[in-house]
Formats: sequence, C-alpha cells, structure tokens
Amino acid sequence: MEQHIIHTYKELDEWIESNSCHRIMLVCDQAICFLESFNKYLKTLEQHNIKIVRFSDFQPNPQYESVVRGVRLYKHESCDSIVAVGGGSAIDVAKCIKLFSSANGEGNDGEFLRQEIVPNDIPFLVMPTTAGTGSEATRFAVIYYQDVKQSVTDESFIPKTVFMDAGALKSLPVYQRKATMLDAFCHAIESFWSVNSDESSRKYSREAIILIFKHMDGYLDNTEEGNQGMLKAAYIAGKAINISQTTAGHAMCYKLTGMFGIAHGHAAFLCNRILFPWMLDNVDLCTDPRGKSFLLKVFNQIAEAMQCDTPTDAKKKIEDLFVKLNLSVPTADESQFEILKKSVNPTRLKNHPIALTEETIDMLYRKILNGDKS
Repeated sequence: MEQHIIHTYKELDEWIESNSCHRIMLVCDQAICFLESFNKYLKTLEQHNIKIVRFSDFQPNPQYESVVRGVRLYKHESCDSIVAVGGGSAIDVAKCIKLFSSANGEGNDGEFLRQEIVPNDIPFLVMPTTAGTGSEATRFAVIYYQDVKQSVTDESFIPKTVFMDAGALKSLPVYQRKATMLDAFCHAIESFWSVNSDESSRKYSREAIILIFKHMDGYLDNTEEGNQGMLKAAYIAGKAINISQTTAGHAMCYKLTGMFGIAHGHAAFLCNRILFPWMLDNVDLCTDPRGKSFLLKVFNQIAEAMQCDTPTDAKKKIEDLFVKLNLSVPTADESQFEILKKSVNPTRLKNHPIALTEETIDMLYRKILNGDKS
C-alpha cells in the first residue's frame, strides 16, 4: 500500500479537510505533553469546532483490555477518524482500535482476537515521536492478552498518512534516543538476512542502514537534520520488515526487556551484536533455500551499506558502536538462562537463515549477557 508522507501542519490541515474529520480520536502516550507545536495546533482545531477525543489509557506492552476500552470510547463518542501520536505502543493500540471497530460484540473475553478481520476505511494518520519501531510502516501490531503476546496482522491498518515532524523528537531522552535508533538498525540488518527477504526489502534495508549511519551523530546531538534523517531511516527499516519480518535477534530480545528492564532496541542490539559474528562463523549451517552463497552475498551487502570493506569489518563497526554508545550489559544467573533458552518464539526462528538449536540459543545468551567469559 502506498503511504503519503507529510511534514507540515498545513498538510495536516489538508488531511483533516480531505477526510471530513470532525470528531478525531487522538491515541497518544506521555510524549504528547512535550510537543508544544502540536498542542497549540490541537487548540486551534478545537476553536474551529473539531472535537478531539483523547485516549491514553494504555501502557508500554499494551494490554488487549486497553484496546477494548479504546474501541468503546471511539464508538461512544461517534468518532470519524484516528490520529496516533507517540511511539510503537501508541501506534499499535491505535491500529487495533481501528481494526476492532469493525468487529462484533463488546470485546469481552478476547472475542475481538477470535473474529475474522473486517477491514474498514476509517481515516488513520500517525505521528511517530520516536525513530525506531517503524510501526508506522508495518502491517503488524503487538498487544497482550492474559499476559500472552498477541501479534495482530492485517494490511488494512497500515496508516495511509504519516506525519514526520523532526520537532517531535526534540525532547526524547538520550537513552531512548540510542535504544530506538538501535531498534531501527536491528530491523534493517535482520530484514536483510531474513529468509523472507526479496529484492525490494533488501533495497529498503540498505537504504535504512545508510541513513542510520549518515544521521547518527546529528540524531544523538539532537539536531533537526539528524532527527529528520533518523525518522526516515526508522520508517524505511519498517518498510523492510513489513516484507521480510524480523529474525532471531528480535525473537531472543523480548524476554530480556522484561527480565532486566532494558529498552527493546537496547536488547535487540545486544542480541545481534553476538549473533552477527556467530553467523559469519557458521555459514555452513545455512537454512535459507537460496543457499550459502546467497547468504554470503547478503553479508557483503550489509558490510557495503555500513561503508565497510568486508563483513568482518562490519562486525568490528558494530562492536565499536556498542562501545561508543556505552550500553550496559546485564548478567544472568543459571535459573534465568534456563528461562531464556525456552522463551524464544520458534516462528521467528524460522525466518532466521542459520539453524539455531536450544543448545546454541543457550550458548548465545551466555555470550550476550556476559555469562560466558571465555
């Protein structure tokens, strides 16, 4: 699906007018408190008799019940459009509110998750306030029901319009800046080597990696150009995983976030920092139907996108980035390693181009978490 990218409030006005929006559900997280220009804009809309129905009753790793409350509010207030402002959780909640607004019933006992998806034409715009998740470009949303992760997938909730405002990233804390950038980077490299990659996704991956390294310093220094460049990089990386999906790095990182309280992108980078060198040493275990030579070519293309001569140089550049960003590395005990090796989603491992046994996953976790000092 083609998406329309806008960068100005004048274009946002045009979107509201063209979609005849009069009662907008605004799905937003706490970041909206720091968006001075956007909040002024909202006041202007309300002065022109456009109703803004705010919904922020959700947390990171949002629960199904939060989405149900959002659907009920959307219907109760007779909303005619949805605008999501925030990070991945806000966007995922908004996606599910849009999708489940066409469902039957009240959503009790997980019934929305069991119904056949009925697409709708509710006008939907997103404004990312982080540069990392790429949720604004994907057909995926993650919510939790009874503490079990639910991956909701449908093409119809990809937002048709994305508002990329570099100013929305100005107040992003340094740690979140690092973590979200690394999430985008992990999306790009995992998509590159995914068994589901195609020519189009690899083109997106390459572009995203180039943009990330081009704009990294400016982004970390909070410049407007750096912020705008990283927003675009995260979006392009999102377009890549929308085709190919993520692989072992993401499959292995999810449990780390809850177990050690580190950000998702931080966890994903810790995993891929160890996975990439291991993959280079174990290409003979390639399971991609396109073969070992194809995978070696992909590794070379990743290195080229990172402006490195060889994959070995790219491995060193990743390690140098880890040092530069001064990221912490948790240490696990034996009971935690036992939980971790059994926590990995086997479906995501099928996307990985090199076979991973439970024994190998355990070994990798020990390297990732400094449990293996060798």
